[in-house]
Amino acid sequence: MVFTELTDREKSVLRYVIHQFILTANPVGSRNISKRYNIGYSPATIRNIMADLEDYGFLNHPHISAGRIPTDDGYRFYVDSLMDPPKLKKSEKKQIDLKIERTITETDDLLRLTSMLLSGLTNQLACVTYPKFDNAILEKIQLVSLFSKRILVVLSLKSGLVKTITLEVSTNITLQNLPVVQSILNQRLSGLRFSEIKKTFKERIEDVYNSKYKPIIRLFLESVEKIFEDIKVSEKSIITGTKNILSQPEFENHEELQGIIELIEDKDVIVHILQENNNNNKENLKIVIGKENNNSKLENFSMIKKEYKLGDASGVLGIVGPKRMHYAKSIAVIVYLAETLSHALKNKKS
Repeated sequence: MVFTELTDREKSVLRYVIHQFILTANPVGSRNISKRYNIGYSPATIRNIMADLEDYGFLNHPHISAGRIPTDDGYRFYVDSLMDPPKLKKSEKKQIDLKIERTITETDDLLRLTSMLLSGLTNQLACVTYPKFDNAILEKIQLVSLFSKRILVVLSLKSGLVKTITLEVSTNITLQNLPVVQSILNQRLSGLRFSEIKKTFKERIEDVYNSKYKPIIRLFLESVEKIFEDIKVSEKSIITGTKNILSQPEFENHEELQGIIELIEDKDVIVHILQENNNNNKENLKIVIGKENNNSKLENFSMIKKEYKLGDASGVLGIVGPKRMHYAKSIAVIVYLAETLSHALKNKKS
């Protein structure tokens, strides 16, 4: 949408209306702005400016006699042009640093702690997704013979992650050949992305398909999608902060409460939206407000998300909450946590 060019007076009033609505969750009147912010305009002047802002589509009012509330376009203009620069307090940075330094260095623990810190510092619903294996680079494969004719396939990634999967073995497979097959697979697949392995696996092992190793090679050929698939959506995220978001005044309304409960229970919706492509900006940061969301279940919410890195793989962390959220503070928390998590995972790998 191409926004109307606002005057300095209109920008000032819009900024303070949104500030006040974020603080109180109540419609904002002109007298309230005049008294609280001392911006030098009379209530009548502010009322006229608010009426103009409503005509532009930046404000709305729920009732004829009520004050105004921001629209999705109002929030968008505020985030893009009016809000204070995102900045985190030194004490909050120290809190994050200490907790991440002290946590157990397993990847799962770091991701869970990050989600908890994110929900605690923003007071919103927080989500951290696991790195996508599809973009990961294979370092090595290990094949381990198990009881009951099964093979454990251990995939070590250059990012430091490990994925395991168990394959059922038919009676005609000679398990003594596993070390040789393991060596062949490592020679031909190490250093490739999962997505590339899935596309080219057959042609990479064609010359050994009809050898004495055929039964094991055929098992891998039949299972390649399963072995090198990404983890399931339902298993690739950690969501925290349900208590925080339910404490927001928006959810005193039964209909709004039902909407957020449905969203919390439908975990896959949040994960899918988080994993959609980010803006092509230098921070890989994306802010999605209200109806900008592709899913109707999120049209009453805002989402802020950012990528974090784990070697060649990447995941996403973000928050979902009412459109009336502290955007600058939330952005600062997300950016710092993404950078801190990437650094912690890099150190863990090394």
